[in-house]
Amino acid sequence: MEFLLDTSTWAGLLTLIVLEIVLSIDNLIFVAILSEKLPPHQRDKARIIGLCLALCMRLGLLLLLSWVITLTTPIINNSIFTLSVRDCILLFGGLFLLFKATIELHERLENNPDENVENKNYASFWPVVIQIVVLDAVFSLDAIITAVGMVNQLFIMIIAVIIAAILMLMASKKLTKFINLHQTVVVLCLSFLLMIGFTLVAESFRFYIPKGYLYVAIGFSILIEFFNQIARRNFIKNQSRRPMRQRAAETILRFMIREKNNNEQKLSNSKSNQENEKKYCDSSIESETFKEEEKYMINGVLTLAGRSIRSIMTPRSNISWVNIEKNINEIRVQLLDTPHSLFPVCKGELDEIIGIVRAKELLVALDQDVNISEFASQKVPIIIPDTLDPINLLGVLRRAQGSFVVVSNEFGVVQGLITPLDVLEAIAGEFPDADETPDIIKEKNSWLVKGETDLHSLQQLLNTEELIKEDKYASLGGLLISQKGQLPLPGDIIKIDKFNFHIIKATAYRIDLVRIIKYKETDKMIN
Repeated sequence: MEFLLDTSTWAGLLTLIVLEIVLSIDNLIFVAILSEKLPPHQRDKARIIGLCLALCMRLGLLLLLSWVITLTTPIINNSIFTLSVRDCILLFGGLFLLFKATIELHERLENNPDENVENKNYASFWPVVIQIVVLDAVFSLDAIITAVGMVNQLFIMIIAVIIAAILMLMASKKLTKFINLHQTVVVLCLSFLLMIGFTLVAESFRFYIPKGYLYVAIGFSILIEFFNQIARRNFIKNQSRRPMRQRAAETILRFMIREKNNNEQKLSNSKSNQENEKKYCDSSIESETFKEEEKYMINGVLTLAGRSIRSIMTPRSNISWVNIEKNINEIRVQLLDTPHSLFPVCKGELDEIIGIVRAKELLVALDQDVNISEFASQKVPIIIPDTLDPINLLGVLRRAQGSFVVVSNEFGVVQGLITPLDVLEAIAGEFPDADETPDIIKEKNSWLVKGETDLHSLQQLLNTEELIKEDKYASLGGLLISQKGQLPLPGDIIKIDKFNFHIIKATAYRIDLVRIIKYKETDKMIN
């Protein structure tokens, strides 16, 4: 045992342990991939049994060291190539690695989404264990030959192999979990196995590739993947800071936009043939997940939280209100001529709101000569700031019990009012009253749109994301004034994205009517 006191022996032992661990990394990679084929409750058992059997086999090969060294004797010798038993083992192992890695890589690249974890066909236990042992036999040749070339004492070789196997067994679970959780790492590892398999095949035919090249390529790839994992972790961290509602909404909206674009592409590709056109149209309709009305409503629900109160409310200019300073006959005529059921009652101007009344109750009160001011003050209006979150608005409307809420700015000036119908219109589209015309009228090749039209509704209709870039304006008129830098005049044309906005009617204070025409790519190139 005097050799244990020799420092060179310990140095050789430590070096050999490090090399054995390095040479076992490829084995660990394949163990991680193979164990995933088993049911979850069998993976740890298969990994432990497979690696323990592999350790026993390595020790057995070390004990038959003299036999392993003689495996270089040619058994196939012709004018084309010469193969020994060792070469045949390397050739078989390399081809097996190429085949298995190719199959595994194909499964990962296919990435079949229909595969259900509950219905997944798992591999049998012992075939996976046998594959682990067989693969370790291939990898063991390099490890054993390395040990023979470095150390002369069989005892030191056995200790190095056992220690390396124990460390490999301890790291296998964490490595397996990490690899299976990161699919890019799995693809990278399978690429390593393809490279190792090719190297073994080349070595069996005496084409020796320096291992340094192999290790440098693997090390560089691992470094790049390390940077990729850092970038992925930072991306997930940044995404987690954003509200879950916003992330879910963006994901669903991207899905709907992509689906619509795919359907449009199918239709455009089928125009060359009438039969193909009919087939594609039918298949497009059948495969469409959402109808247009459903897409509109889903989009409205998902974008509701990101909207401003100003984009939902009925603006000040459209509010019908009762002025108690008018005579009773004028008030009665106004109530009878206006289809609204609720009215704000004010004194002289809209900003002086006394209360909210129902039209039929106020008509009864007028017939009974009841004081209008006292009658209206029984129902005090709910006033909200124009900065309120639209999600919190829903709770306020519930407390209003079927009435409306008044929107005011920081100076106490009434900006508009919001009814439950306004929220419904923000989600499902416009429901014009009897005395109103629709905000958007579809014509043959254009749209006739009011200047006060909500931008969110218009953006959904035009299927574009270029209209709402800032939260400074909520209507089409506000957008066009911002684009022009001043109030446009009738006849002006403003181009935004793929659309021409023709100003049809405008006053000195606002834009009343706009015609929107979508121009083709050819027109865009000519311009």
